[in-house]
Amino acid sequence: MAKQYPAISDTQAAFIARQHIFFVATAVADGHVNLSPKGMDSLRLLGPNRVIWLNVTGSGNETAAHVAVNPRMTLMFCAFDGPPMILRLYGEAKVIHTRDAAWAELYPHFTPIAGARQIFDLQVSLVQTSCGFAVPNFTHAGDRTLLRDWAEKRGDQGIQDYWSDRNQTSLDGLPTHILA
Repeated sequence: MAKQYPAISDTQAAFIARQHIFFVATAVADGHVNLSPKGMDSLRLLGPNRVIWLNVTGSGNETAAHVAVNPRMTLMFCAFDGPPMILRLYGEAKVIHTRDAAWAELYPHFTPIAGARQIFDLQVSLVQTSCGFAVPNFTHAGDRTLLRDWAEKRGDQGIQDYWSDRNQTSLDGLPTHILA
């Protein structure tokens, strides 16, 4: 049975901290819904109603385009081992680009990752838990280093070029504002 809460409890925060993967969902009124898996130790809780996560350069930039138009965001965590549970965080997010003043305040919360392109700052308005009885058990074998290795090999200018070539618009042609 699903239960709703107005904020992230200490128990829920501990559950979130143990997860190796989370999922981000965003959408605009028309076009594609985006759902992305995230990892790489890229999420931080800054309080019972505030979460930030570091977005690393990838093949698309849908989340940034969607949040610029519609700030609604859902984060989902699943227990893949231990007691079953699904936890969702609902709220409104804003995009922090590397050029924004808030970047200097928020980026130190993370271990630097090559290719970091945005931080999403989520104000959580609702927390929901559900049973997760149908979520399979998986064992975490380790993090992949392919994306980090790719970004390090490209270097800063190569990443900027990639953003220019591949990350300026969403699948639906919405601007991502990745470049000033």
